Amino acid sequence: MNLTLGFSPCPNDTFIFDALVHHKIDTEGLEFEVVFADVSQLNKWAFKGKLDVTKLSYNAFTHCVENYILLDSGSALGTNCGPLLIKKPNTILTRKSKIAIPGKYTTANMLLEIAFPEYKNKVESLFSDIESDVLNEQVDAGLIIHENRFTYKDKGLEKVSDLGEFWEGKTKLPIPLGGIVVKRNLDIDLQKKIQRVLRKSVEYAFENRDASAEYVQLHSQELEKEVVDAHINLYVNKFSISLGFEGREAVEKVFGNTVYKENIFL
Repeated sequence: MNLTLGFSPCPNDTFIFDALVHHKIDTEGLEFEVVFADVSQLNKWAFKGKLDVTKLSYNAFTHCVENYILLDSGSALGTNCGPLLIKKPNTILTRKSKIAIPGKYTTANMLLEIAFPEYKNKVESLFSDIESDVLNEQVDAGLIIHENRFTYKDKGLEKVSDLGEFWEGKTKLPIPLGGIVVKRNLDIDLQKKIQRVLRKSVEYAFENRDASAEYVQLHSQELEKEVVDAHINLYVNKFSISLGFEGREAVEKVFGNTVYKENIFL
């Protein structure tokens, strides 16, 4: 059976999906048509139900949970891995400051709204452009995710706040950034098969860490192996294999007391 599958070109995604996409594991007869896009675009497509299986931000998931259900494997969730608010050293931020965000429905923006509700002047930007936007003074500050956590200091930028630390301090839970969801209208046996295959792909990635190197490097915006490896080590962890009780509790925290809280997980 053929299924559409959306994920980002970032190292953590290509790392965990490599074995599935290239049949390094038994995909149980499933074939996947891969669609690459940054997380903000994936979020927007999820609202329209464009893809059968897709990566998306947990914040976005709260807006399309009636159409998708969360798989237990593949999540980017952990500690010390949250988005960072950064600026140039001499910039003084005020309520009117313009902030670049990687997408309205990203978990990063959700955290910014909680931590700094006074910052209303936001502009959406491709996540990989935000450092440049700040350096070129197109914005006063930027909310960075993914590889940019490891490069902003080298570009002369400074951290205003680590929103992951903010979340962890407030909730005592790991920060749920993004997950893999499947359409609810697919047959339950098919949903479970997709979940099994994805978990095998993640496990294969952990057991054969160099097997995905070519695929990861092909799609990464960063060419430095050290940055790519640091990215994978930060965002791919035990929660990527299985959310477990703690991971599920963190995801439920994002949803609050919504009607779908008891029906999030496959």
